[in-house]
Parts: sequence; C-alpha cells; structure tokens
Amino acid sequence: MIFEVLLGVGVGLALGLTGSGGILAVPALALGLHMSIPEAMPIALIAIGVAAFIGAIDGLRKKTVRYKAALLMAIAGVMLAPLGIKLALLFPAAVLVGIFSALLVFISLRIMIQMLYRPSRADLQGFFEKNCVTNPATGKFRWSQRCFLTLGSIGGVSGLLTGMLGVGGGFFLVPAIRQYSDLNAKSTISTSLAVIALVSAGTVLQVLSAGAVIPQAGVWFIAAAIVGMFFARLWSSWLSDDFLQMSFAMLALVAAGLLLHGQFFSMPSDTL
Repeated sequence: MIFEVLLGVGVGLALGLTGSGGILAVPALALGLHMSIPEAMPIALIAIGVAAFIGAIDGLRKKTVRYKAALLMAIAGVMLAPLGIKLALLFPAAVLVGIFSALLVFISLRIMIQMLYRPSRADLQGFFEKNCVTNPATGKFRWSQRCFLTLGSIGGVSGLLTGMLGVGGGFFLVPAIRQYSDLNAKSTISTSLAVIALVSAGTVLQVLSAGAVIPQAGVWFIAAAIVGMFFARLWSSWLSDDFLQMSFAMLALVAAGLLLHGQFFSMPSDTL
C-alpha cells in the first residue's frame, strides 16, 4: 500500500505542477507495480482524470481556465479517443512500450532544447503568427475560424493519444497550446487540466464498459494521485516554471530508460 501511495502522490504532484505529468502514470504503474500497459491504462486514466478535475476546479475558482477552449478541445478529444483505443488493441505490448518510451524521450529533449535556446521576441516575430490570440484586458481568446480549427485539432490529437496510451494528453496539450496561442503559463496549465479531466472521463467509461477491472492497488494509486494534485496546487506558486519543466524533463527521460530496460531485460513475460 505504501508504495502505491508514494507513486500516486508523485504522479499527482507532477500533473498539478506541470500540466503534463500524467504521462508518468503508466510508467509508474508498469515499473512500480509490474502491470502491463493495457492493465495500467484504466487506472492511470482514472487517476489522471480525477486529479485533473480537482486542478481544473481550482483553476475555475482562480479564473485561469479558458472554459470555452477547454470544452472545444474536450469534445474533439472524446470523439477521437475511441479510435485510439482501437489502435491500442492492434499493437502488441512491446510496441506500445516502444511508442511510449519514444514519446517520453521526445518530450524530454524538446523541453531541454527549448530551455537552452530561447529565441528573443524579435526572432519570434515574423517566424510564426499565433493562431489563437487573447484579449489583454480579459485574458480570453479572440475567436476566429483559425483559432477554432487549431484548438479543435489539438484536442483531437490529445484524445487519440489518451485512448491509445492512457496518458491523459497533457504532455501534448501544454506545449501545443503554448506554441499556437499567447495564453500565459497559469491559464495554459489550468485549461489543459480541464481538457484532461473531460477527455479522461469519456475514455474511462469506454474502457470500463469493455471489461477493464481496477485492482485494490489501483484504488490506492488513484486516491494518492488526488492528494498529490491537492498539494501541487498549493505549492505551484512557490516554484519557478523553469525548475518544474526541467524536473519533468529529467523524470520523463529516466522513466523512458527504465521502461525500455524493464521491457527487454527484467520484466517477467507474463506482465507484457
């Protein structure tokens, strides 16, 4: 029980502090509790979804959630999540582990490169134009067809990955929203948590209806993730964004290495 609680709290903290930490849930369950990815997916989705819901409620209270954008992305995500679930059934566990590990490495390297090379505002100007622009007075999006299609596409890809890998989609949502909009960091994380909560809820219902079972260890993990999210929201204002992003990048890189090591060297065949 203690181990499950520690893993869950860690995932909840990572999710609440970065908005992307949910991607660590499946590796935590696979490595810490020796579950296969198909077994870990429903547990990870419930933990991520409930924890993200708490974070989103806190964001709504602080008025940092762009709820119209979140609803649009969530609808697109829920529509494509079933396709992700079907794709997951087509691949053997070893392939899913490889895809998952590749995603973790890509995210880690992307964060590190962005932190090492930060183009000036002058360099960025003219390089790309933000697809979604906010009103400086209200912080809300100025809606256009371009913005609508951009956010809808981001939500759709997030839902596809959620259904396929049980990752919540935050690792894609946060960088994509940052790249294609001028939303500030707090609103980006809060809005992403709202999308994750909604998409995870829809995906969990589909997975459970297909016969997935949540063991007692999974229940402890889910409860602990909620506690981790609670503390993350309390501590988020005390830690710098640079520290959080670099810490997450290092954790994701380590998780990728451990997943691959476990897949090819130490995991028993009956867990794959």
